[in-house]
Amino acid sequence: MAQIKKIKVDSDKIQTAIRACIPLTISTYTLPAEMEEYIVDVLKEFLIQLNQQHLFDSLSYCVKELVVNAKKANTKRIYFKLKNLDITNDEDYKAGMVNFKQDTLNNIHYYLEEQRKNGLYIKVLFQMRNNKIKVEVRNKADLTVNEYMRIHDKITRAQQFDSIEEGVVQLLDETEGAGLGLVIMILLLRKIGLTEENYQVLSENGETITRIIIPFTKKFTNDLSEVSSKFVDLIEGLPEFPENIAEVNKLISDPNSKMSDIAMKISNDVSLTGELLKMVNSAAYSLATPCQSISEAVKIVGLRGIKNLLFSIGSMKSLVAESSEENKKLWDHSYKVGFFAYNLARNFCKNSEERAFIEDSYVCGILHDMGKILFVNAHPDVLEKIKNLCIQRGIPAGLFEGLIAGVNHGAVGALIAEKWNFPEVLVNIIRYHHSPEEAPENIRKLAAIIYLSDLIAHYGEGTVEYDQISDEVLKMFDISSEKQFEGIAERLLSSFEKNKK
Repeated sequence: MAQIKKIKVDSDKIQTAIRACIPLTISTYTLPAEMEEYIVDVLKEFLIQLNQQHLFDSLSYCVKELVVNAKKANTKRIYFKLKNLDITNDEDYKAGMVNFKQDTLNNIHYYLEEQRKNGLYIKVLFQMRNNKIKVEVRNKADLTVNEYMRIHDKITRAQQFDSIEEGVVQLLDETEGAGLGLVIMILLLRKIGLTEENYQVLSENGETITRIIIPFTKKFTNDLSEVSSKFVDLIEGLPEFPENIAEVNKLISDPNSKMSDIAMKISNDVSLTGELLKMVNSAAYSLATPCQSISEAVKIVGLRGIKNLLFSIGSMKSLVAESSEENKKLWDHSYKVGFFAYNLARNFCKNSEERAFIEDSYVCGILHDMGKILFVNAHPDVLEKIKNLCIQRGIPAGLFEGLIAGVNHGAVGALIAEKWNFPEVLVNIIRYHHSPEEAPENIRKLAAIIYLSDLIAHYGEGTVEYDQISDEVLKMFDISSEKQFEGIAERLLSSFEKNKK
């Protein structure tokens, strides 16, 4: 028997997806044995990084059952088409299923190749968001009424059994062979505390989607809350926002302040003036002629823009304890996101009500990962105390390491921003930059711009693929294909590199 060639699992990619709350997606047309094994290996690593290994046995069975059924559903479309049968017609469906299994098994390579030619894919998706794990299996075929009724019949019948053993004894399906597997799957989900409400089957946009939603256990949620509260203590121990910058921002917020007074206040601080002019002359604003004075800078970016840039400068001064390769990498990414966000906002925010989005986009992009920067720069003594607390309370090391890696960095970053009295829009963008659909409606578009900018940067770095980007966000910006997205990403990356020189 030929040995299955093992596909290597990319742990860093899984970690990136967990931190960014984006889905891990795996696509295949023919589902060879090595791909099936790879899907299970990715699931295992995904659960390990979330410290949810106890779910592996049950979920691995469910995923294998669902991907095989998805492949069979695609094969069925090819078979029915070849036999000139209408899969949506009840009589044709019954006639076609008589010899479907035997005919396709005898010539399976032909059918699998036809699936590839016809674009009948299978996609598997794993995602962690809002203390829930989502597992999806999609296949490129609309669910027929007959199939839908069949699936729900099995779900209903599974409710009658008290154990998997009872289901195996009483249920056998000679026609398609999938009925028993589905019943076992439902019973396994029940065994790990889930109900039929956690399992969904639907058909939309030409796909059949099977979805399992698993909320984290109460213990895990409590552990997460306990460790996170210690990071809140750490946040409370942060230095106050730089006084000189706070004073300038207060002056800008005062409606009675004169422009000349504000410019003079900034200009009197040589260090602040230099840093502010450096940011105004950065890649984002792409100025034809370098800006030489604070008065000129105010004319270019406006008072709101100056205030936002001061938040950026103040955050960098307060958060970064020392220069390091990791800090450099984080800030390089942040500047890139700021540049992308500003340019996307200028292109997609055309009406007067959205003018503020353009003015806020750059600083929101720069500071979106503020929480992650805090984790990187947290004092070793503080981290050691938290680690010891985890050991004392029996909190798994994997949970602690996940938090240190920045799994909840959006919430932590928002807490810092609130402590420093940042504008509400900036606090919310930091909080929701990985979940724009949950942001307050009045800033949802700006949150989507930061989300998209962040993922364009990751896409350019090779750590995120097109399939991992939210369909809702892509639709918001009329992006309908990977080629179109790739074109936008290439233009932004090229412009950033050009202006950086």
